[in-house]
Amino acid sequence: MGQEGNAKGYYPFCRRWWIRNFEDVRVLLDLSVNKVSVNTAAVRNPEIVMKASRKFNKENLVDAIDGRKNSLGISLPRLEVVVKSDSESTGVDVVDWAKRVEELGAGEILLTSKDADGTEKGYDLEMTRAVAEAVSIPVIASGGAGKSEHFYEAVTIGKAAAVLAASVFHFGEISISGAPKYLKEQGISVNI
Repeated sequence: MGQEGNAKGYYPFCRRWWIRNFEDVRVLLDLSVNKVSVNTAAVRNPEIVMKASRKFNKENLVDAIDGRKNSLGISLPRLEVVVKSDSESTGVDVVDWAKRVEELGAGEILLTSKDADGTEKGYDLEMTRAVAEAVSIPVIASGGAGKSEHFYEAVTIGKAAAVLAASVFHFGEISISGAPKYLKEQGISVNI
């Protein structure tokens, strides 16, 4: 396989849009990609995280965790890891999994609340804080931003090291320059 990309910079192996094994991680990092995010494949085969962190800098490896809240009183964890775009339950506790991927060598966690994602009602502060307080690596909050105040809450209440948002910027509900300006006004250090 050559390293030539097309006009948009996509490489032939990336058409899958997901990482399935260590070889996918290796190829991307060998192409000088700054960070690689692993989600379902890491849950199915945690050794991918360990092997990648040993071969490359842990700062290059992000473990993406998709979580959802379950009702109390059922056999599943309250905060549960889900895979395959929330279509598959794992029975794994989000906080336990976050601790495990940190031990395996992940450099960051991208935490997406599948319950909050797309709602624009705010990040899942309970889940974000639980993970951020359980690990020493940076946690990036994802899923639910609808206004600039949500970014502030994710960092201050949720203890996230960073926030991720997409649709509010795509649809112009928040300006890309307005969000950092708001956070700076609130005394939050911003790096873009």
